[in-house]
Amino acid sequence: MNKLKLGLLSLISVFTLVGATQLFQSNAAYAATTCSTPVSCIQNGSDSAGAKGAPTLESRVKTVVNVILFILGAVAVIMIVIGGVRYTTSGGDAGSVSGAKNTILYAVVGLIVAILAYAIVNFVLTAFK
Repeated sequence: MNKLKLGLLSLISVFTLVGATQLFQSNAAYAATTCSTPVSCIQNGSDSAGAKGAPTLESRVKTVVNVILFILGAVAVIMIVIGGVRYTTSGGDAGSVSGAKNTILYAVVGLIVAILAYAIVNFVLTAFK
């Protein structure tokens, strides 16, 4: 079970690093979009300063929240599957059945909390626009 926890923690760390890398790449791509003349800016669809869809704080927060929600969803599904396997292989042992049910329950509660957090973040972002 400790190997499973270590594996899940490693998976979450990798997905978090990938999300952070994506944020920095979008910022670097924005910094690279400059134009030499106003005519070339118009042809490229940029404004006169060369800004072509600058990433705002709102878009960055949404990206981070989406990455975290994806990770939490994946972990919740994995934990539900693990709980189901534990439940079917419990062999009628009351302690094992109880542990498996708790695993499934906590995974579902965690998923609900993650969805509510997503809704709250989107509400705050749209309310203070």
